[in-house]
Amino acid sequence: QVKLVESGGDSVQAGGSLRLSCKISGYAATSYCMAWFRQAPGQEREVIATISSDGSTTYTDSVEGRFTISQDNDKATTDLQMTALKPEDTALYYCAGKWRSCSTAYRDYDYWGQGTQVTVSS
Repeated sequence: QVKLVESGGDSVQAGGSLRLSCKISGYAATSYCMAWFRQAPGQEREVIATISSDGSTTYTDSVEGRFTISQDNDKATTDLQMTALKPEDTALYYCAGKWRSCSTAYRDYDYWGQGTQVTVSS
């Protein structure tokens, strides 16, 4: 059974950095996609970064150049390094996974973690 568990959320000041980690278990495939989504109160869940099994990455415009997604197959983790954080980055961050190719639509993802809160104060 696939299980995703996020960690690393915290409260920081604007300009600060955080590293989120998603521990993956029960996931064995040669073709897959891992992604980080976030959802702020009253807003839709949005994809912010994806990484495919071949290492290709994508980022939404608002985090491009500030966030970095990475995959460690030995540790079975997908991390999100966040720098230059802004108050608008405040949200509940989710790790998600799906088979085969990446997608920007949250409905396409089959597996989800429970979320980790990131709060950025000005």
